[in-house]
Order: sequence, then structure tokens, then C-alpha cells
Amino acid sequence: MYLYNSATHRKEEFVPNHPDIVKMYTCGPTVYHFAHIGNLRSYIMEDVLEKFLRFEGYHVKRVMNITDVGHLSSDGDTGEDKMLKGAKRENKSVMDIARFYTDAFFSDCEKLNIKRPDVVEPATACISEYIRIISALVEKGYGYVAGGNVYFDTSKLERYYIFNDHDAEDLAVGVREGVEEDVNKRNKNDFVLWFTQSKFEDQALKWDSPWGVGYPGWHIECSGISMKHLGEDLDIHCGGIDNAFPHHTNEIAQSEAYLGHKWCNFWMHVLHLNTNSGKMSKSKGEFLTVSLLEEKGYDPLAYRFFCLQSHYRKGLVFSWENLDNAQGAYRKLVARAAALVPGDGAVDEAVVAAQRENFRKAMGNDLNTSLGITALYDVLKAEANAETKLALLGDFDQVLGLRLLEKAAQKREADAKAVSNASAAGGILITGEGDPEIDALVRRRAEAKKAKDFALADQLRAQLKDMGIEVVDTKDGAVWKRV
Repeated sequence: MYLYNSATHRKEEFVPNHPDIVKMYTCGPTVYHFAHIGNLRSYIMEDVLEKFLRFEGYHVKRVMNITDVGHLSSDGDTGEDKMLKGAKRENKSVMDIARFYTDAFFSDCEKLNIKRPDVVEPATACISEYIRIISALVEKGYGYVAGGNVYFDTSKLERYYIFNDHDAEDLAVGVREGVEEDVNKRNKNDFVLWFTQSKFEDQALKWDSPWGVGYPGWHIECSGISMKHLGEDLDIHCGGIDNAFPHHTNEIAQSEAYLGHKWCNFWMHVLHLNTNSGKMSKSKGEFLTVSLLEEKGYDPLAYRFFCLQSHYRKGLVFSWENLDNAQGAYRKLVARAAALVPGDGAVDEAVVAAQRENFRKAMGNDLNTSLGITALYDVLKAEANAETKLALLGDFDQVLGLRLLEKAAQKREADAKAVSNASAAGGILITGEGDPEIDALVRRRAEAKKAKDFALADQLRAQLKDMGIEVVDTKDGAVWKRV
């Protein structure tokens, strides 16, 4: 299995630190608002990674944080806390906001078939861990107190920039145009480990510390939570590409300075979901949510299918037209699975082994989900009985998470009810994969037969045959399938 490592900028064979377990950490949401579908693209791909690791036989322990304190509206340690911003917007307490949007996030995850991580830890539950790490960093000379806050001194590192190359002079005091300088910092990229009352006096959540009453910076929480639950080494750390700098860069700096050795082997970053107007962002005021997709008639799993059609290291452009196409393709895939009748013979283990190896090669090449989707269609086209195909679809869907067998069973049940109702009404029944163009042709043929225009009926049957469609007339209506 090969994964692209953002820290080395190349694909590398994945070998865990310990043969019996994969330690995986994924940056969780800041729960001050609903997650938008761009955020959720990252969680979908991280979910696929975890499920593929399990598919490959690894035992995985996955930890995720919930940021309910300390995440500033600017990653430059300026501006107000995002949690406080949410509380002011809705005139509620910070913890009420955190509970509501945490529940909303996991509700969205359930709709998208994203597995809940083994450990979910809110940042506010680990204050003692942060204080212990920060105290050690100050003791080692990596941390310093200035203006009432505790900062990490990036000039003490041999290499600060991990994911992008920058000149050493970038560490000098100074800031980009338009960004207010923090005069307490010794170097531009120093970052806050702990804030005290000297800054953000209206911060809602505060704790006692050796440096005064205050609260942790955003970056320290992931280091503390990861070490609490996964120990001093980590196999894979995931997040959106916007986390690479400064968040993940700062995590590495403080963690390795504290531990005295390498912390994490693999870094996986998912690229943005863009709209025609650019990156999707909550700061723009309007953003797309899973609930909005549902209101517009989309199955959330059609959005998951849309994401899986592209590689996680490529930017993905969202449009309603693109989502329409994905929903149509997803429905056809479900219909083709529904057309397979369970119990049709024994599973052919030779076919299973060959198809499974193809799937493993596709997904094991840096999580190539588009080829993983192709593997589903290869199964449907294979020379094999229905039972073998259903076994393979269920096997692959443990990773892809499209709920194909569940949806197929629901469609079979719905089709059976439709057959019964249409037969009782004496109407014209069309059952197939739900392709509107083909349904229309099959219906025209049925209506031509009913009108005794057999020449037109034969012409339409021939047209359908040329399209690779076989029509079977039953006492209840016409059933079509691809051949």
C-alpha cells in the first residue's frame, strides 16, 4: 500500500510503527457552525482511508479532536475566537454552541456514512495535558513568556517549514502586508501556546495555569489529544490542505520539540472543494450543507459518490450540474445492483480473488477512489453469477461506503410493490435502472403494443437492442436490463 506523504512530497510504502496497530489522528471540526460540504469532503476521504486500512487487515485506532475553545478567526493568532463568534451570533453560551454543532456534525457524518472515530475528544477536556506540554517546552527553551502569553520560539528549530519551502529570513520579525503585527513575538512565525487575560478579555472559557488564568492556543490541542490517546508516535495524521500551514506545521514543531524525536510518519492532506467562484468558506456568509442538499432532493450518498469520483489530492469543483450527474450515476449503480437476484448460485471464489486484487491495487495506489468506483462497474460486467457479484459489491463497499447492498434491497422492495400496484391497476409498468431516456423508449414500445402498432413496437425494440438494452415482457409489465 502506497500513500502520498505531504511531508516528503512523494508516494511511500505504508508501514506502521507497530505491526499490530495503525495509529491515526484526524483534525476534527471547530464546532461554531454547521460543517459545509467542503469540510466534509476531507472527512469522507479520511473515512475511506480508515476503512481501506481495515480492509487490508490492519487494526486501526483513530482519534479526532473537537475544537470547542481556542480557534481564532485568523490563523495568525489574531482576531476573536471562533467559538465566541458563534456564541455571540446566536446569543447562546459557548458550550451550548459546541454541543449543538457537535451533534449536527455527527448527524451529517451518519448521513454520509462516515464512521465515528474510536476516540472523539473535545479540546476543553485536556487542559492538564496542554499545560504539562507547554511547561516542558518553556523548560527546554522552546517556549517563552511575553506580554502575558506563552509563545513557541520557531527560531530554535533546525527546520520549521515542513510542507512548503521558505527562506530562512521568513522567520525574522515582520508580517505580511495587511496583517497586524503581534509585538510580543520574537519571530514572525512564533505562535501562541497559551493566552492569558492580557489578551481577549472577553474569552468565555478560562483556566488556571502557571502563567495566569487563560486558555490554550489552537495548535496545542491536537498534540495533547493525540499523545493522550495514541502515545508518543503516530502513523498517519490527516486534515484538509488548509491545515498544512500553519496548524500542522506548528503541531510538528511543538510535538517534536517536546518529545525529542520524530512524531508522525505520514501526513495526508485533502484538497479543497471549490465552487465556480472559488474555495468554499464559512467566512463568506453562505455555504452549502448536507441539510441543504437534502432539501433540494439529493441523497447525501450521491455527494459521497461525487467526491469518490475524484482523487483526494486534486481540487474538486462543485456545481449543481456536477451533483446532478453524480446522483444520476449513483442511482443507476444502485439499480444495477438491485437487478442482481440474491441466491443465484454459489459464490465463485476464483472470480472474487481476481476482482478483489484489482480493487486492492487501485485503492492501494494512494487511495485512488475513482479506480475503486471503476472496480464496482468491472464487477457488474464480469462473467459471474449474481451471488458472486453481490458478494464483491458488498466487499468493496466496506471501503467506499455507498451502502449499495442496503440501497439495492430497498429498490427491489420498492420495485416489487410497484409491480403489484401497477398490475392491480392494469397500467403500463416499466422497471429497470431508472434511466429516464430508456424508460421513455420502453414505455413508448409498451404503449405501441397496447395500441396494436406492432411495427413501431418492433422498431423500438430494435433501437433499444442497439443501445445494449434487452426488454423482457412479463404479465406485470416490461423489465429492461443492460446486456
